[in-house]
Amino acid sequence: MNKPLANKIALVTGASRGIGRATALRLAEDGAEVIVHYSASKDAALSLVKEIEAIGGKARAIAADLNDPAGPETLASQVTGNIDILVNNAGVAEYESFADTTPEQFDKLFNVNVKGLFFVTQKLAPKINNGGRVINISSVVARVNFAGVPAYSATKGAVNTLTVHLAALFGEREITVNSISPGAIETDMSAWLRNDEGEATAKQMQAIPRVGRAEDIGDAVAAIAGPAGRWITGQVIEVSGGTKL
Repeated sequence: MNKPLANKIALVTGASRGIGRATALRLAEDGAEVIVHYSASKDAALSLVKEIEAIGGKARAIAADLNDPAGPETLASQVTGNIDILVNNAGVAEYESFADTTPEQFDKLFNVNVKGLFFVTQKLAPKINNGGRVINISSVVARVNFAGVPAYSATKGAVNTLTVHLAALFGEREITVNSISPGAIETDMSAWLRNDEGEATAKQMQAIPRVGRAEDIGDAVAAIAGPAGRWITGQVIEVSGGTKL
């Protein structure tokens, strides 16, 4: 069986659940050794490690709270040796209107989704092998209006801007940097999709009339992480089933 990521080491932040979990599993299926980062969901992270090992892969779990200013350093200190793939997936969401968003909610969103991503990448940059991959998980809400998430949407716009700058910065080392931008994906962060009304709303927004799955994003990450992604950098790659075309 072809293993395009054999002998590669991948770190996936926020890997214990949802898109992160699906991505870690997909990279492991392609042969990568996976470092599973989690913040609070230790049992879920250890369960994922066992699942990867059960399919013949290698994995280990590390903990760091990316809402804590010391979190990125704590994470990086647990990465011994170099890595080939960094997937910046860790994120939080607050479903709140513009009028009702509090400073505390705003700060948490930017601390994890932007500041955490920025400094995790900064701390790990010397440990990313030349020719490696940095893949940031963004969102379609950076492109389109989606009621109730203005602050969250702003964080994903910032992620896309950072993607362009980091692609230019890391290009000399042939490290590609891209954003994967999901649409409506059924995960714990998108519980609104788990009823008939939410499912119908999602389908009406998309060219492909079904609710997205975490595996849809994991597959897209794996495609960019593999050898075929070597000439793609600085891009926001939307994986949304054609949201609001």
